[in-house]
Amino acid sequence: MAVLPIIKFGHPTLRKQADEISEFSEKLRELAENMVDTMRVNEGIGLAATQVNELKRLFVIDLEAFDENLAPQAYVNPKIISAEGNESLEEGCLSIPEVRSEVDRSLKIEVEYQTLEGETVRETLEDLHARVFQHELDHLNGVLFIDRLPLLQRKLLEPKLTKLLEAHTIL
Repeated sequence: MAVLPIIKFGHPTLRKQADEISEFSEKLRELAENMVDTMRVNEGIGLAATQVNELKRLFVIDLEAFDENLAPQAYVNPKIISAEGNESLEEGCLSIPEVRSEVDRSLKIEVEYQTLEGETVRETLEDLHARVFQHELDHLNGVLFIDRLPLLQRKLLEPKLTKLLEAHTIL
């Protein structure tokens, strides 16, 4: 078990597109396990590799607190095939601490991803699972939840975001 440092708002890696994964190795499995440990220690339910400064198309989701039948899962090279419905719910992010806001997301999505062994999976996700998948996939594309906010909503968050930038700016 290793807890990795989570990079914060203002770090340049958070704005970069992650690279496709082609090598399914023990090193990838170890990264995913460390990401689950990191997410749990920080009381999150999703964590993208870019948030631990790894430009890899990988994220983990752990919804076990909401449904004991849902073990933590890794998603490699994830994509959304189709989406339907729309709902606005409050979101937060481990890379943007203490900032939360309502974000519109699709209610139901059909996704495709690979397992840590390289097996391709296609499935339908709904509700919270769909929301977290979309949030984490955004991270792999250099998009933060605050980018999805209407201009006025984002303007209201500017003082908090500026404070975070000042606190976490890399010199």
